[in-house]
Formats: sequence, C-alpha cells, structure tokens
Amino acid sequence: MSELKRAKIIVSGLVQGVGYRYFVMKHADSLNLNGYTQNLFSGEVLTEVEGDYGLINELIRQLKIGPVKSHVTICSVEWSEYKNEFKRFEVRY
Repeated sequence: MSELKRAKIIVSGLVQGVGYRYFVMKHADSLNLNGYTQNLFSGEVLTEVEGDYGLINELIRQLKIGPVKSHVTICSVEWSEYKNEFKRFEVRY
C-alpha cells in the first residue's frame, strides 16, 4: 500500500541556468508525481511535489545529483500531508 505525501524541496548550488528545472520536470513526470518547480530570487530552485512517498524519495535522490552542468550543495526537504492540489507537474516562471 502506498503512502501519499507532499514535499517542499529547496536545492542550492549551481542550479539556475543549467537546465535544472527541466531535469526536475523530466524525472517527476517519469515517476507520475504532480507539482511544480521554479527558480527563486535567492539562486535556489524550489520544487513542491505530491505523490507516493517512495517515489518522492526517488525524485529527491535524482535532485541531489542534478543535470550534468549543475552542482548541488544543499537539498532540504520539508514533508507535509498530501493535499491533492496538483493535477500535473509543471515548470513555473
């Protein structure tokens, strides 16, 4: 039985201007997770995602690696209750 959860993930490092958000979207889509990712003015990338707890953990594992040109230094995760707020995964601007 799967456990549905929500996670707010903030990634720091060289994560803007390197295709990081599209990397996030590709992996979230492949895992059937819903939510969004966007750049923050601080230079970090925010991802809010909902879905199966185990699949979110797999996404987090990928986000710590990032695309080839990125360099992730910190990946913080805040877990919360599933809200069924999102219908798909998107990149926000």
